[in-house]
Amino acid sequence: MQKHGEDPFNPFPIVNNAVSNIICSLCFGQRFDYTNNEFKKMLHLMSRALEICLNSQLLLVNICSWLYYLPFGPFKELRQIEKDITTFLKKIIKDHKESLNVENPQDFIDMYLLHVEEERKNNSNSSFNEDYLFYIIGDLFIAGTDTTTNSLLWCLLYMSLNPDIQEKVQEEIERVIGADRVPSLTDKAQMPYTEATIMEVQRLTVVVPLAIPHMTSEKTVLQGYTIPKGTVILPNLWSVHRDPAIWEKPDDFYPNRFLDDQGQLIKKETFIPFGIGKRVCMGEQLAKMELFLMFVSLMQSFTFALPKDSKKPILTGRYGLTLAPHPFNIVISKR
Repeated sequence: MQKHGEDPFNPFPIVNNAVSNIICSLCFGQRFDYTNNEFKKMLHLMSRALEICLNSQLLLVNICSWLYYLPFGPFKELRQIEKDITTFLKKIIKDHKESLNVENPQDFIDMYLLHVEEERKNNSNSSFNEDYLFYIIGDLFIAGTDTTTNSLLWCLLYMSLNPDIQEKVQEEIERVIGADRVPSLTDKAQMPYTEATIMEVQRLTVVVPLAIPHMTSEKTVLQGYTIPKGTVILPNLWSVHRDPAIWEKPDDFYPNRFLDDQGQLIKKETFIPFGIGKRVCMGEQLAKMELFLMFVSLMQSFTFALPKDSKKPILTGRYGLTLAPHPFNIVISKR
């Protein structure tokens, strides 16, 4: 970011690369340089796949599966994207097989390959196989990058729009951490205002507005309504976080709603950006850690603002798999 100096820039590529590299470290045991063309191509392919899957005729594949094989338009493009991503992942998996140390697995792929071998010995019908590894890695990337990237982008946008709140966050960072060391998760408990600010951004933006589809495993009754077994359930998290019966002035950005009179954090049962119950988002803890550490690091290093004479950004967001902010530019000043 510092390379841009005082020039306006779109923070998406930088933030997306940083978040994606965390998943790469977990899955592949390595980080990619921001200028790595292969890495940049893969991120572009995944982003493009999500875009065309949710905003094109590809949605019809859910009704007529044979449409997937049409030799034109987004159908053809998606198949090519899948081939390119598969080629990239196959190379990485091949490298892992060749360097695998049974006594010292380094990452998720190593652990998975070892488990596949154990399953082959004990259960020939096991669902653990290399084919599923592609889908699991894809799920980790989609669930672990798009959501956190957009949450962080929303944070930067709201800080740029609310310099008074940004200043309070930075004052807390200076008081607790200072400028001479990097943030740690142990700092979190001493930074209620910063935490409340992140929570308020999550409440207002809810990056997965309808959560992930669930299905009832058995017939059940909820508040007098009978829900048959096999019913697809879409939790409306957006409605929960914008309900005026629960939140005072729900459309206002007001971090203090999460603080008590002593300035300490309040845990609200109606704040559920990661869902609720047994099927809560399995990446919740990782996402919270990433969001806190990256947001605090950025606030510690820079002050964010919108370019002079720029139009006020649209805050309704772009709906896809996640609720992403419309593209925006920012300017930074080193602190």
